[in-house]
Amino acid sequence: QVQLVESGGGLVQAGGSLRLSCAASRILFSNNVMGWYRQAPGKQRELVATITSITSGGNTNYKDSVKGRFTISRDNAKNTVSLQMNSLKPEDTAVYYCNYKDRRYDYWGQGTQVTVSS
Repeated sequence: QVQLVESGGGLVQAGGSLRLSCAASRILFSNNVMGWYRQAPGKQRELVATITSITSGGNTNYKDSVKGRFTISRDNAKNTVSLQMNSLKPEDTAVYYCNYKDRRYDYWGQGTQVTVSS
């Protein structure tokens, strides 16, 4: 089992920045992908950004609306993934969830609230 613990959410004004972090208790398979998803009230959960493990190429993928504003990174030695969010907009308001996937498993964190005021 993998436990994911998120931190870094909060309230920020539009144009501001936040950094989310997620620590995984363990990595089960060297080929994996970690990422961030979000869910706003009344909407479906959506992908924000993902990054594959080094053994899978360290490739990143972003939702179009966050490209150029958000940056995902991971520290493979510490089993952490982070999301630097700049130029935040009110439409970025949501609960942000950390995710770990490999060829057999799919785990989620408990979520952290990000609120962007206009």
